[in-house]
Amino acid sequence: MTSEMKPEFPAGPWLAHLVAHSLEEDIGPGDASTAVAVDPARRARALVVPRRDGVTAGLPLLAMVYGQLDPDVRVRLLAEDGQAVPAGRPIAELEGPAAAILTGERTALNFLQYLGGIATQTSAYVAAVAGTDCLVLDTRKTLPGYRALAKFAVRCGGGSNHRLGLYDRIMIKDNHWAARREDLASVVARARREFPDLAVEIEVDDLEQLAGVLPLGVEWVLLDNFPVKDIPPAVALRDQAGVATRLEASGNVTLETVGGYARAGVDAVSVGRLTHSVQAWDLGLDFDLPDGVVA
Repeated sequence: MTSEMKPEFPAGPWLAHLVAHSLEEDIGPGDASTAVAVDPARRARALVVPRRDGVTAGLPLLAMVYGQLDPDVRVRLLAEDGQAVPAGRPIAELEGPAAAILTGERTALNFLQYLGGIATQTSAYVAAVAGTDCLVLDTRKTLPGYRALAKFAVRCGGGSNHRLGLYDRIMIKDNHWAARREDLASVVARARREFPDLAVEIEVDDLEQLAGVLPLGVEWVLLDNFPVKDIPPAVALRDQAGVATRLEASGNVTLETVGGYARAGVDAVSVGRLTHSVQAWDLGLDFDLPDGVVA
């Protein structure tokens, strides 16, 4: 990832609260194991090391975790967010009280493994659509409280963010169709009046619905569970309508199928599994001296 593409790490009081809560749920009244096993005066150096190839995301959380736990722990980053790192190459170094390093280990690694897993999986999807103009988008299928971090990790993997929440795009899905209070054209007109700064997207289930929606001139149409074979006819319908509407494919898109959707001509593919069922990036914390003691 180039410096021009480097995503901005999330910030705000909510993140400090999330880190504090994460430490509290793990440590509780105290780290009993470390209390009985480790001399409080012992200092150590340790490395955060990936066990398999991956893409980094969330590295600033290391300093946040240890800054809250024990400011005497020094964190030195050896990689940057969005960087592809091979197995065995350290991504960060910790130095300070051995007890604090051990107590914060799981909380710190939990953050980096989850976010690195998202970035790594996203990068695989982005690679699968290489050579096309198709965007790889995330969804709102994120762990509660982690959305900004998860969507940051998607950007670290080279993907793009769909709407962040219910407030930054109007998206008329199938259940909105069923519960709408007026015809679809009136709903779109109301959206333009009441939320003039928001893009409008409408979900359709088949080519017939698409043909009916295109004259409304919305910014996006979501092609829900369309097979790849129906994408070229959908693109042709859009082009024949002479509108600037962009087409997004969604629904059970896998790493094996995403390239086919991209080559068939959609403008974007949204993939829930980037965040809702990601495999964590396997990371370990290794003391880099035989006895873990700084010479």
